[in-house]
Amino acid sequence: MRIVELDIKLPYEKRGKILSKLCEKVRGKIKDIHFLPPTATGISEIKMEIEVENAQNLVGELRRLLKEGKITFKVLTEA
Repeated sequence: MRIVELDIKLPYEKRGKILSKLCEKVRGKIKDIHFLPPTATGISEIKMEIEVENAQNLVGELRRLLKEGKITFKVLTEA
């Protein structure tokens, strides 16, 4: 198991629609989540810590969901 930190940036007006799909993918695996307020340009930022087996597959699936946003990740711990 790995704990991975995801940094997601997406348009504020589409955040709810994308987050509902995102929660379906990672349900039960979320360790911590932070919602940052939108910037002046309307970009919202979400930081999540998720416990996963294969981080590469998960990030690949999430990138297909986030066509209008950006996602970066880093591995915090490996067990």
